[in-house]
Amino acid sequence: SDLLNFIKENNIKRISFHYTALDGRLKQLIIPVNSMDYAERVLAAGERVDGSSLFKKMVPAGGSDLYVVPDYSTAFINPFDPDSISLICRYLDKNEKLAEFAPDNILAKAAQQIRDDFGMELWGLGELEFYIIGEKGQNPFQMSSQSGYHEGRPFSHFQPMLLEMIDIIAGITGHVKYGHSEVGVIQNIQSANEEINGKYAEQFEVEFMPAPIEKAADFCSIAKWVVRSVAAKHNCMITFIPKLEKKHAGTGMHFHLELLKKEDNQMTNPDGSLSDIAKIAIGGLCDNARVLTAFGNTTISSYLRLVPNQESPTSVFWSDMNRSAMVRVPLGWKKGEDTASLINHKLKERYVSPFKRQTIELRTSDGSAHIHLLLAAITKTIHTALGNREKYLSLAEKHYLQPGNANTERFPDLPASCYQSAMILVNEKEKFGGIFPDYLIEWLHQSLLDEDDKDLRERLSQMSPAEQSAYHRNLMHQDLHIR
Repeated sequence: SDLLNFIKENNIKRISFHYTALDGRLKQLIIPVNSMDYAERVLAAGERVDGSSLFKKMVPAGGSDLYVVPDYSTAFINPFDPDSISLICRYLDKNEKLAEFAPDNILAKAAQQIRDDFGMELWGLGELEFYIIGEKGQNPFQMSSQSGYHEGRPFSHFQPMLLEMIDIIAGITGHVKYGHSEVGVIQNIQSANEEINGKYAEQFEVEFMPAPIEKAADFCSIAKWVVRSVAAKHNCMITFIPKLEKKHAGTGMHFHLELLKKEDNQMTNPDGSLSDIAKIAIGGLCDNARVLTAFGNTTISSYLRLVPNQESPTSVFWSDMNRSAMVRVPLGWKKGEDTASLINHKLKERYVSPFKRQTIELRTSDGSAHIHLLLAAITKTIHTALGNREKYLSLAEKHYLQPGNANTERFPDLPASCYQSAMILVNEKEKFGGIFPDYLIEWLHQSLLDEDDKDLRERLSQMSPAEQSAYHRNLMHQDLHIR
């Protein structure tokens, strides 16, 4: 009734249903408010959609109908159609059960297992990195290559677009932590793809605040839709591809994770040190690090990003504040959040934070990630670790690298190709039993094999340096609009 009252009182003309398909994009069904009776019916019943188009190679055309049913708690005014109210939907099958292959349903099932079995909630936050690509213009203030980190106006040419993106995403989700310029600056993209050849690119990031893991995934899908839509309005392009140009910053999709019990962060001890619960979760992530790439690093250019000396991981270890680690333990305000009093000495009132901020950050995944599937695999991984605490605490100890130690030779390497990732997935698929249908794992396995990078190094070795460079660019730029 609240939604119907809002629609009536605000003269809403359209209802937009949104849902994430297998390609990772947020889809839209536009429904006119013909009458209040019709609006009530649509909101109560949902609508039918063609599952064989939304989940290609997974849902047969002969029985492809699915229901999309709105989650009322997700309602927001569509920022690109102010006369429309938008809602995120869930997929139901012909039996009116949650569709077992839908990525958001898989994630919800995995998250519920942690709640049911351990009385805890897994929360997460995504770091959405992307490049804005467009015309350089006449700005006399220029940034050099790899110099964009936290740059502002007038040097950041596209920052006004970022401000617009942040305002919209924050208005929808209420969970934006901040946005900023990232390292990457490319003055003149060289490409056989005319969409981007000769264009200028700046890298940005929008980071979220922690939320239940299901919401964290939805927020990333919504944010991708928003940043693309804002860029299109300004005649620019967005890309999330893992690597846009060699020797320039790649595009990650890092996730911070925390476990809560009765709304209390479990990641630290009373003295602020990292708790055993946090280390157990890390042990699980280290154990499954290689197979998680099948969900989070799904294109050839993923493995052109995971190279040394680019603040991206290449082996399986964790460390404190180390941006080359697979899992990083960031600063977490161990003594509370009243740090401003250390600078502003005349403060009479002290801030007492109701929160504990410690997270652990998984740094392997990138812009090609199947977000809901990746977070479901991470959630299942942590569920397994919580069920065998001694084993995974020991694994965490084995994979720890002391700060200042640069010797990582004792740690296993991450996969170097989609082919390797696919083989690991097949060998370890039982780790995700009960959550992921076998046919979805097989689809993911085949999609990795389709990247055709098994003998990539051999192919490159037979080319001249100029041919290698051109071939690399073709590989990196073949799917600019991935996920």
